[in-house]
Amino acid sequence: MKNKTSYSLSGNIVDLIAEKIFKGTVHVNNGIIQSVEKDDSITEKQFILPGLIDSHIHIESSMLVPSEFARLAVVHGTVATVSDPHEIGNVLGIDGIKYMINNGKKVPFKFFFGASSCVPATPFETAGAELGVKELDELLRMDEIKYMSEMMNFPGVINRDPAVMEKLDVAKKYNKPIDGHAPGVKGEAAKKYIEAGITTDHECFTMEEALEKIKYGMKIQIREGSAAKNFDALVDLLEDHADHVLFCSDDKHPDDLVKGHINQMLVRAIQRGYDPMKVLRSAILNPIQHYNLEVGILQQGDPADMIVVDNLNDFNIKSTFVNGEKVAENGKSLIDTVEENQPNKFNTQTITESEIRLTPKSNILKVMKAFDGQLITGVEQTDVKVENGNTVSDPENDVLKLVVVNRYQKAKPAIAFIQGFGLKSGAIASSVAHDSHNIVAVGVSDADIVKAINLVINEQGGVVAVDGETEKVLPLPVAGLMSTKNGYSVAERYHEIDLLSHKMGSKLRAPFMTLSFMALLVIPELKLSDKGLFDGTTFSFSNLFL
Repeated sequence: MKNKTSYSLSGNIVDLIAEKIFKGTVHVNNGIIQSVEKDDSITEKQFILPGLIDSHIHIESSMLVPSEFARLAVVHGTVATVSDPHEIGNVLGIDGIKYMINNGKKVPFKFFFGASSCVPATPFETAGAELGVKELDELLRMDEIKYMSEMMNFPGVINRDPAVMEKLDVAKKYNKPIDGHAPGVKGEAAKKYIEAGITTDHECFTMEEALEKIKYGMKIQIREGSAAKNFDALVDLLEDHADHVLFCSDDKHPDDLVKGHINQMLVRAIQRGYDPMKVLRSAILNPIQHYNLEVGILQQGDPADMIVVDNLNDFNIKSTFVNGEKVAENGKSLIDTVEENQPNKFNTQTITESEIRLTPKSNILKVMKAFDGQLITGVEQTDVKVENGNTVSDPENDVLKLVVVNRYQKAKPAIAFIQGFGLKSGAIASSVAHDSHNIVAVGVSDADIVKAINLVINEQGGVVAVDGETEKVLPLPVAGLMSTKNGYSVAERYHEIDLLSHKMGSKLRAPFMTLSFMALLVIPELKLSDKGLFDGTTFSFSNLFL
């Protein structure tokens, strides 16, 4: 059903503006809602409502280009995303962001991109590009760019760093909202951060933090992604603060996207007893109004962006429409795969085991601690395990060697140790390593770590699991982050690699997603960049040996 047609849909109409549900018919012509007529004689039991919106996501985390992401997302009732192209921006700069915009235009789906404010995220890592004030001005001038993406340099904002404030001023010049990123920031620091003009945050992990930020005028995006999961901690904001709540996934791996999207969060909120109307307004109306999105809300004259569900409890999606075109029906995507080019930036060489040998400097190691479902890390101390003068993994105590390799130029690998991955054999590696997307690997033996890293390098990007002679690779030729192949086949291949990592002993729900955040310096407490071990609480490098 293309949009240059006239048709009608009947059922229970969910009017988010009037906050009521009534029997009636929606009349569509050339992709626009011509009228919404109340009719008590309607017998269809289905519900018609506006399409769902992910209010903050990095499309790159799906390992799919936007056109393929759309094919999977519409099946779950998603019609639009507020997308931060920060990941490809760190690799390819402004050209990468324009690539995302242009690819997204090739399918019937509404991608609303932001101007990535922190490329690179910090000066303590090597990225492939830099977006300064000039580049941000060029982006924010574009109609396709709806907002300034998350300002991760919260110390810079709080301390009113002139370079950071100059970036914020560009967004204000074009009257576009600024997204936030301030994990754990509370009190006077949170107040100063918000007073700088920052309007949202998706990094809250406690109710206390969220309520304080709401008090100062901020909107809170409840996040439930493949790695970070804050739904349970924050869903009760809907009780008294639904007008300040949006829903987002932030990061969604392909196998998880096949299973569901924002629809899963709605079901959970409704099953908690929250009024479906309140939940839907938070999920749909709030992001549209906050970001000034051109998405229809089932009113006369709106674009026909809508979904049909069988009920408001299980929320089974029967069909999805974007600009009047039916894009999904009964669990099947009606969007075709598009041909696309594969820009990339990879300029490093394979490594040897000697390059990740580490001579011990004391008997005690400072160790990163990974937590399932969280981006934050802890800090532990442990005894050093040494073999032949080399500091090595200690799988019996779940202390594994973590390596980050600069992918933009040949450089000495950075080494740290981490608890929480639980591998008993093998290694995993990825060129998806937030934010600069160097190569990150963790493993039980130096041999397997090197083998996994070299497989990523040989593919010019990908995710890899190695266990002795067993090797599984998902190539990611677009910026070392995404594939242009069929999204369902990518999801299946990723699932196979994920299964192998669990067979190797990992107890993490999403080992690769967690691994990708172990180089994310802007999230406390301890992380590893290509330049060394980094303390996110003091924003400075840290010693590995104590």
